[in-house]
Amino acid sequence: MSTSDLHLFLNPSAGRGRAGKRLPRIRQLLGEAGLTVQVHQSRSVGDLENQVRTQAEAGARRLLIAGGDGSIHEAANGILLCNSDAALGIIPTGTGNDFAKAADIPLDWETATRLLADRIANDTPPRRVDAATMNNRYFANGAGIGLDAKVTSVARSYRLPIGDLVYLLAIFRTIADGIATPELRIEADGLDHKGPLTLASISNGPWIGGMFHIAPMASNNDGLLELLIVEPVTRMRILSLLPKLVQGQHMQEPEVTHVRIRRARIESQEPVPSHLDGEVQPLASEFDIEIHPEALRLL
Repeated sequence: MSTSDLHLFLNPSAGRGRAGKRLPRIRQLLGEAGLTVQVHQSRSVGDLENQVRTQAEAGARRLLIAGGDGSIHEAANGILLCNSDAALGIIPTGTGNDFAKAADIPLDWETATRLLADRIANDTPPRRVDAATMNNRYFANGAGIGLDAKVTSVARSYRLPIGDLVYLLAIFRTIADGIATPELRIEADGLDHKGPLTLASISNGPWIGGMFHIAPMASNNDGLLELLIVEPVTRMRILSLLPKLVQGQHMQEPEVTHVRIRRARIESQEPVPSHLDGEVQPLASEFDIEIHPEALRLL
C-alpha cells in the first residue's frame, strides 16, 4: 500500500524528553508493518500545530502524533482550524497521556504503535470522538479556569523526571502560595452561578494531570461536556480532597457542583488563568465553551 501521505509528528521534548529518544524504535515498529512515514519534529510551542496544519491543508489524510496531551492539543487545532478531516493516530509518549486514556489507547507506547500500525496496514476505518472549543481554540480532553490552570502552569515550570507526580508537587506549591477564588458568572445548560470559585473544570475525558480522575462519568463520544465547579476551600480541605480526586470519589462532596453541558459562558470581573489540554492560555475574563460532536477522526 502507498504510505506517501503518512506523516509522523514528534515533539522531542514531550514526556521530559522521552519522545525524541523513542523515534528510532517507533519508525522500526511502523516499518515492521510495511509502513514508512515522513517525520516532522517540532522546534517550539506552536510549531507542531503549524506543521500539522500545513500537511492537512495540502491534503494529507493520516497524521500520526508521538507525544503527550500538549502535542495532541496542537495537532487537533492544526486539523480542525483548517476544516480538514484528516485522521489522527496517537502514540502516547507524554507525561500525563490523559487523552490516550480517554480514547482507550494503550499507555505502553510500543503496544500502541504496533496496534496503530496494524490498523493502518489493514485500512481499518477511523472512529470519531468529540472535541470542544473555548474562545475559538479546540481542546481534545479538558479545559480549566482557576486553580487547575495555576497548577498546570507551575507543573510546566518543572523539569523533574517524576512523571505524573509533577502535578502533585505543583499542587503543593500552588496552595502554599495561596488559593485565589475569583468571582465568576457561569451560564450553562442547567446552571446559572455567580460567586467566588476555586475552579471551573470542563471535561471531555475523565482524567487531568495524569493521575486525577476529575470527571469519572466523562466520555468523549457522547456529545456532552462535564462541568465541575468547586466552591472556595481552605488549604487543608484541598489536601483532604486530593485522595478522593485521584480515585474519582469527590463528586458528592458539598463544595462540588456538576452539570452536563453542551455549551457555557463564563465571565470574570478580572482576567484569570486558564488551560486547554494542559496548555496554559493567555489571561482572559470571558470564556465561551462549546462541544463539537464527532469532530475528530482517530486512526
